[in-house]
Amino acid sequence: MTQRTRTIRNAALVGVSTALLGVTAPVTASAAPERGSSESLTWGACEGAGLDPRQQCATLRVPVDHADPDSPRIDIAVSRIPSEKPAARRGVLLLIAGGPGGSSLNDPSGKGQKLPQDVRDTYDLVGFAPRGLAPSTSVDCGLDHGDLATSRLRPWPAPDGSVDENMATARRMAEACARNGGELIRHLSTANEARDIDRLRAALGERRISAWGTSYGTYVGAVYAQKFPHRTDRFVLDSVDDPDPARVNRAWLAAHEQGVEDTFPHFAAWASEPGNPDRLARTAAEVRPMFLRLAARLDREPLPWPGANPAELNGNVLRQTMLDSLYSPGRYPTLARLMRAAQEGTVPPAPQAPPEAVLQNVTAVGAGTLCNDVAWPTSRAVYEKGVAESRAKYPLTAGMPRNAMLCAAWPYPPREAPVRITDEGPSNVLLVSNERDVATPLAGALRMREALGRRAVLVTVDSTGHNPYLANGNACGDRTASRFLATGQRPGADVRCD
Repeated sequence: MTQRTRTIRNAALVGVSTALLGVTAPVTASAAPERGSSESLTWGACEGAGLDPRQQCATLRVPVDHADPDSPRIDIAVSRIPSEKPAARRGVLLLIAGGPGGSSLNDPSGKGQKLPQDVRDTYDLVGFAPRGLAPSTSVDCGLDHGDLATSRLRPWPAPDGSVDENMATARRMAEACARNGGELIRHLSTANEARDIDRLRAALGERRISAWGTSYGTYVGAVYAQKFPHRTDRFVLDSVDDPDPARVNRAWLAAHEQGVEDTFPHFAAWASEPGNPDRLARTAAEVRPMFLRLAARLDREPLPWPGANPAELNGNVLRQTMLDSLYSPGRYPTLARLMRAAQEGTVPPAPQAPPEAVLQNVTAVGAGTLCNDVAWPTSRAVYEKGVAESRAKYPLTAGMPRNAMLCAAWPYPPREAPVRITDEGPSNVLLVSNERDVATPLAGALRMREALGRRAVLVTVDSTGHNPYLANGNACGDRTASRFLATGQRPGADVRCD
C-alpha cells in the first residue's frame, strides 16, 4: 500500500466512488500491466489480491493529443479474461466504468463474473483504466486535504444559500489543477476516452466491439457509438446519462434534484417499516420533515466528528450522506444510523476514508473531464439564481445541483465542442434504467432514448438504486440485457419491467 499505483488500485477495499459527481465508479483494479505497443498488446500476469487467475494485463500506448501525430505517448492499462468457450466466441465485451474517474481494470474478475455463462462464452471481457487514472499514466491536482471532502467537492452552498465560498473553492481547486496537472489534464475528455477506446479496439484486432457501460460509462459508450458507429456491435448502456450537448456534465449534476425526489420516498418507506432495527419513524410521511429539521439544526449547531473530513457533522455532511446512501437500498442503514446518532447529539465512528493518493488521482481525472467536456458559466450571478430556484423547489438537495463546481473557474477553454448524440448509425443499443435512481434518473434515459432514435430501445425497470443491470434492477431487466448481449435479440420496442 506504499506504492502509488498499488494504493490506487486497492481502493476498492474501502469502496471509493467518484468524488465530484458521485456517479458510481469504484476504483477497483489492482493490476500492474505489462508494457505493449500501440499496434499490439503484450499480455502478462496481473498483480493484486483477489483477481481471477485467468485475468491478463497489458499496456496500450496512445497519444496525449490525438490531433497531433507527434504528440507524446501515454499508457493505458488494459485487462482481459478470454472467452470461456472459444468455439462460441463472438468478440470482446468492453466494460466501461462510471465516473468520470472510475476504472474497469478489475471488472473482468469482478462484476464481469456476474454475467451469465452464455455471455462469458460469447466474449472476451476487457477492462481498462482511462487516461489519467493510475496505473495508466496518471494526473494529480495536489489539492488541499480539506478540498478532498466529498461535501466540499460537491458544491453544497452555505446554510443561507450563499455561493461565495463555492466560488472561492472553485478558484482554489482550478488553480491547483492548472499548477500541478501538467499537459495531460488539458487532454482529459470523453471524446478522447472514446478515441482511446478505438485504439484499444484496433490493438485487440477487432473490427467491432460490444460494450457494457454504466453511469458515466453510458455517455462514453454513446460518444464512441456516435464517433465510430460502424465499429460497434452490441451496446448495453446501464444507468443512462443525459446527453444534452449544451450542458453535458452540468446536466448530470442538476439531475440529482429529481433523482433525490424520486428515491427519497423509497428510503422513507423503508425507514418507517415495523421491525426495521434502523426504523426512524412510525410513518413514511414523518421521515422527510425529520431529515430537513435535522439538517437545519446541524447547519446551526454542527457536532464535532473526530477523524472525519471535515471534522464535524454539519448539515451539508448529512445531506451528502443522504445523497450517497440513496445509491442503493443496501446503503440506507448508513443514513438512518447517522440521523439517529445526530438526533441524540452523538456521531458514529468516522467513515473509513480511502488513501489520499486515491482521492487526489480520481478527483483530478473527474475535474479534467468535467471541465474540458463543456464550458461552464463563470458568473456568480448564474449560480446564485440557480441555487435560489433549486432550494425553493427541491429542499432536500438545498441548491447543490445548480451550484458552481471548480469548472466555474477552469482556466482552459474546451478544445472541441461536445459530441451531439444522434440517430445516425446502426440500431444496436439497449438502454437500461431504473425508475428510481438518485444519480441518473429516468428523465436522462428518456433524453438519451430520444437522441438515439431508432438506434436504441429503452428498458425501464421498476426498481430503486443505481446500476440496474445485475445490481439494483430486477430479473426481467437482467434477462433482457443478457439475452441481447448473448444472442443479439433485442425487444422490438421500449419495454417496462415490473
